[in-house]
Amino acid sequence: MTAASVSTSLERTYRYLRIGIAGTVVAIFVAIAQAVTTYGWLTSVSDYFYTPARNVFVGALIAASLALFALSGRGAERALLDAAALFAPLVALVPTTLLPDGVPGVEVPSCGLDDTQRCFPPAFEADVANGVGTYLVLGALTLLVALVLAALGQVSLAAVWPSLLIAVVVLAVTGLTWAFARDVFLQQAHFVATTAFFALFAAVAVRNAFPRRGPQPTPVFRVLYTVIAVGLAVTLIAYVILLPQADGSGIPIVLIVEAVALALFFAFWVVQGIEKWAEPDPTLVA
Repeated sequence: MTAASVSTSLERTYRYLRIGIAGTVVAIFVAIAQAVTTYGWLTSVSDYFYTPARNVFVGALIAASLALFALSGRGAERALLDAAALFAPLVALVPTTLLPDGVPGVEVPSCGLDDTQRCFPPAFEADVANGVGTYLVLGALTLLVALVLAALGQVSLAAVWPSLLIAVVVLAVTGLTWAFARDVFLQQAHFVATTAFFALFAAVAVRNAFPRRGPQPTPVFRVLYTVIAVGLAVTLIAYVILLPQADGSGIPIVLIVEAVALALFFAFWVVQGIEKWAEPDPTLVA
């Protein structure tokens, strides 16, 4: 066995984390496919939170969040992936709003002038309260640990301050909105977190296509990252425009758009896993 064929523990860790993140998308698709047999095609992927797919949906996003923190690398890409890791639990723990009768068995009161507005099911508010409380406590503890490590010289504040600043802002906005504008939070938090998550990943794909330093990707990988970035941008625009207009009838366009976004997220990790499989330094920026 040659030295080149032996992988280090660090290389294996990064490989398995990338494979694992791609696997979370597969898990979500499999869970939804099973739910479709009973609940049919709902308006959006997020609507399946209110079906038996919920446990897989939440667990997959929490697992992806932890993996993103571990893979966040260096420089601007660290800040982008750390921010994405902050938004992923909010996507999981704060469910989307629903149309009246959007999911069989879930009661949704009318919160607008007619029955075409998506509203938050009150029965799930206690679940959100528990999740948001846990999220804020763990977020604060993570910041505290980072500051302690910095004080001990184990972490460079010059390197991680953008991530810490973003975390402070996200946690503060989340806590203040939850405390003083709860109705707005319940109505908008999932939409905002989902939009931010995929927007950040479009930026990550661009950074991988055109890194400012370190080894440059081959033309094939540059094209693949660019296609993923453009695809995420297009699907994100479509999601922002179409979700408020979705009335639950006809072809579930929003569900298709979200599925495409998840597929592009999956594709990113497959492409990066292949590109960086044998790199001696497997962090995101060499």
